[in-house]
Amino acid sequence: MLAFDAKVILVSGAAGNLGQAVVEAFLKVNASVVALDHRSGRLEGQFDLINSNGKLYIFEGVDLMDRQALLSLGNRVRDQAGLVDVIVNTVGGFTAGDPVHELKPETLQRMIDLNLKSFLNTSAAFVPHLRERGRGKVITVGARASLSGSAKTGAYAAAKSALLRLTESMAEELKGDNIQVNCVIPSTIDTPENREEMPNADFSKWVAPGNLAEVILFLASEQANGITGVGLPVFGRA
Repeated sequence: MLAFDAKVILVSGAAGNLGQAVVEAFLKVNASVVALDHRSGRLEGQFDLINSNGKLYIFEGVDLMDRQALLSLGNRVRDQAGLVDVIVNTVGGFTAGDPVHELKPETLQRMIDLNLKSFLNTSAAFVPHLRERGRGKVITVGARASLSGSAKTGAYAAAKSALLRLTESMAEELKGDNIQVNCVIPSTIDTPENREEMPNADFSKWVAPGNLAEVILFLASEQANGITGVGLPVFGRA
């Protein structure tokens, strides 16, 4: 079993479908999980703490678009949970429908904010924790769309492509600090929202949030110390 006792794991977007699966996965291996979400009232009572030796620290109403607020949160997390060992960024957003020549600047900006700015601000607040520890992991969540453009998904594909490049660049910058930085690249994730949007799809070919969380768990472990700067496809059978 992967060992995470005494490790502090930060998960952004903890109330989302993937975020919840990631929090559950780390609690099961006895990690201390710092769960961030932008809304209030969505995290309390959501996780099984009875059958886990892990600890859960909930921080709600967190605006990932506000860097100064994130920097202040970094100090609060340090005081309550200790220095972070692993950063898992699950926050992101999707849009489609406009061809590139009709793409509104505000649509592109929204994709940049949700998929990039959230990552940059979280990194500004918590990468210093990893550097102070002298080790750590950063894990981002990309998308298959980051690997090639497709019709009417330009803003999303561009943002996720940029996230992958930022992940690779950060990996180069931090490898001398014994910090590994990697990106998981899922195809369609099996969520209620995606099933509603695509009711005729074969859901069995999609990636379950729990399966993706297990991949993230591995990348966060010491067994993955030799892996950095990787965009890891997790496509299921799609």
